[in-house]
Amino acid sequence: MVLPTQNVPGRLLCHLLPKNRHVCCLSAESHALERDPGSLFLTYEVLALKKSLTLDTQVVEREKMKSYIYVHGVSLDKRENHGFAYEARKELHKAVRKVLAASAKIFRSPFADPFSTVDVEDHECAVWLLLRKSRSGDRTARLEAVQEMSGAHHWQDYQYRIIAQACDPRTLIGLARSKESDLRFFLPPPPLPSLKEDSSIEEELRQLLASLPQTDLDECIQYFTALALNESSQSLAAQKGGLWCFGGNGLPYAESFGEVPSATVEMFCLEAMVKHSEISTHCDKIEANGGLQLLQRLYRLHKDCPKVQRNILRVVGNMALNEHLHAAIVRSGWVSLMAEALKSHHIMEASHAARTLANLDRETVQEKYQDGVYVLHPQCRTSQPIKADVLFIHGLMGAAFKTWRQQDSERAVSEEALEDEDRYTTCWPKTWLARDCPALRIISVEYDTSLSDWRARCPTERKSIAFRSTELLRKLRAAGVGDRPVIWVSHSMGGLLVKKMLVEASKKPEMSTVINNTRGMIFYSVPHHGSHLAEYSVNVRYLLFPSLEVKELSKDSPALKTLQDDFLEFAKDKNFQVLNFVETLPTYIGSMIKLHIVPVESADLGIGDVIPVDVNHLNICKPKRKDAFLYQRTLQFIRETLAKDLEN
Repeated sequence: MVLPTQNVPGRLLCHLLPKNRHVCCLSAESHALERDPGSLFLTYEVLALKKSLTLDTQVVEREKMKSYIYVHGVSLDKRENHGFAYEARKELHKAVRKVLAASAKIFRSPFADPFSTVDVEDHECAVWLLLRKSRSGDRTARLEAVQEMSGAHHWQDYQYRIIAQACDPRTLIGLARSKESDLRFFLPPPPLPSLKEDSSIEEELRQLLASLPQTDLDECIQYFTALALNESSQSLAAQKGGLWCFGGNGLPYAESFGEVPSATVEMFCLEAMVKHSEISTHCDKIEANGGLQLLQRLYRLHKDCPKVQRNILRVVGNMALNEHLHAAIVRSGWVSLMAEALKSHHIMEASHAARTLANLDRETVQEKYQDGVYVLHPQCRTSQPIKADVLFIHGLMGAAFKTWRQQDSERAVSEEALEDEDRYTTCWPKTWLARDCPALRIISVEYDTSLSDWRARCPTERKSIAFRSTELLRKLRAAGVGDRPVIWVSHSMGGLLVKKMLVEASKKPEMSTVINNTRGMIFYSVPHHGSHLAEYSVNVRYLLFPSLEVKELSKDSPALKTLQDDFLEFAKDKNFQVLNFVETLPTYIGSMIKLHIVPVESADLGIGDVIPVDVNHLNICKPKRKDAFLYQRTLQFIRETLAKDLEN
């Protein structure tokens, strides 16, 4: 409680801890009486102090749960520093210093052995003891502390703020990865530095990209980095008074980028920066040149642009792979933003945040999730033992999330259905499968489809199935795939990647665990023997798949035949369980083209059952409902194949 005292030089205003709600009020009248001896002075002082101590106001109720101290300094006028009032002030200052010393001891070394509940209020003991426990040398104790903090939903607001200000980065990351954590555990990100004078976000993003090394990159990445820098230079020149207003060299740029050139240029720069961030030394440059703050500014600015946010989160997630950058990521406030994003109902935002936080969490996560590898379940810390992995590999024109959504309904989905994930889901492995098999780690893989769009203009050749499989196998092994029993689930050309990965892994001793722990495979319309797609015109092929992969899809493709033969030879002495689904309906592309992309005979691997389903190629991996045959048969296969592993 703070009582105002006016016109009193050198006044002392004390606010002690709630147990001792003493308020000291030394008035001007006491100074006058101090000069007159007699009992009148003593009586006045006692009455004055009694009045100040027994005063009851609403301020007491508002302040009673707080533990801070306000002290106004003593006047430097020596004429006031004598007599009874001076001695009283000295004693009160001693009391205040004692309280301040106790608080300082708690904040300076709150977890030392001498710490006791005498130092803090009863209602604060739990907070400080949990903080002490979170810094224990015992890992189990630390995990318990974070779990208890995340389960606290009855605290006062300031208690959450105490944790937010006093916890170490390891605890903060643990809270961010805890499903039930209150967002008040996380301080707002620090203020962002001001933009340079006469500069823009787009210009600073370009300067950041230009500062990165152009070495150790494949030819396509170098090409697109140069393209992004060139386009952003034209945009900046246009904005500063030439090209945009008066045509000339800027006119083609205006025609190609439409009405919002800056957003498009930012996308070009971010696409290139994603690839730069896959190189550790380039991540160091991004951090040193203020990239974390600039990306955060873009992230806030483009809250309603998922594509921009996706690439920003990819860059930060890649930077989090480097443990020496963890402190900088925490200091910049990204953990607070990720904690909020992890609670998002948008699967893209939540999954990217989950990847970044998992890469930061070295307390409970040994694996590292590289770009394009996303854990759909569990995305938070869990006490549920994980006993097996299920991997989802989409086709080349698919994506980690949208490929595995529920089949689109002809009728608009109601808001109530959207809220009930059993009725509608944007990613059935994340919702339905995770709920039915909580002991699984569910991973979905994504290729860089945006970069594939760029590669249509890249002068170098596109990636082959062999190249993609090698790259993907390396990333999955870094994520710990092979350490547990595995089931591979794939759609279309993703199944060819799975086969190629397993054949290649069988030739490498360091990948033996991947082979030994593979239990089974589910193929959704995989063209094991080629596709009719390659028989259509060049324009149609280009619409669906990159040209190199289309060549490999031809029925007379040597690469496809070799892959099929190699896989059958590899699998003949293995006890793999295999399930093949295949479409029976054609797929409409636009309003004019109708294709039966994978016929039944091509979807027959030669191992396992082949099940025709009356859907088209796009919907073969998208169940209509949770009780639909497609999902229930998939669930049955996973449970039966992993039965022994899930029981252990």
